[in-house]
Amino acid sequence: MEMMNVTKAALIQAMEVYFGQDTKRINHAHKVAGYAEKLLKEDGGDYSIVIAAALLHDIGINVAERKYGSTSGKYQEKEGPPIARQILSKLRFKPDQIEEVCGIIAHHHSPGKISTHNFKLLYDADWLVNLRGEYDIQDKSKLSSIINRLFLTNSGKMLAKRVYLSEPSHPTGHESRQK
Repeated sequence: MEMMNVTKAALIQAMEVYFGQDTKRINHAHKVAGYAEKLLKEDGGDYSIVIAAALLHDIGINVAERKYGSTSGKYQEKEGPPIARQILSKLRFKPDQIEEVCGIIAHHHSPGKISTHNFKLLYDADWLVNLRGEYDIQDKSKLSSIINRLFLTNSGKMLAKRVYLSEPSHPTGHESRQK
């Protein structure tokens, strides 16, 4: 576990340096990584791959915005992998790990093009954060159907239902975060 913590810390530092003052993107990456860790505990998967993908999945968003005037997923998928590849290479990830993480980033808005377990964990972790902004979460019956259709893993579906369909114990309806 010590090596994983070193890897995670180095990835966090690299992501935060890259995003600079963009706290919105930094906070999003941290939230996705937090959910990814919960899903990894439930469902297994390659910790280094999933956490790297979680922390770097939106790394191309600022370039996409500058280049295309859009943060659309298709542009993030195009611009993110080259940036992630540089970061992962500097952190001495193995070539096959770099390829897998970049493959996940290149398709994180396009389920079905890649169907590995590690991809599904990242996809679900991202939706656990994004669901609130993309769908009307007040209509609980519709939301349950959306969760069943949208999420790719059983652990992702179960966690989404706990977060979004359970009676909130906090005003935001989010589970408390543990560091």
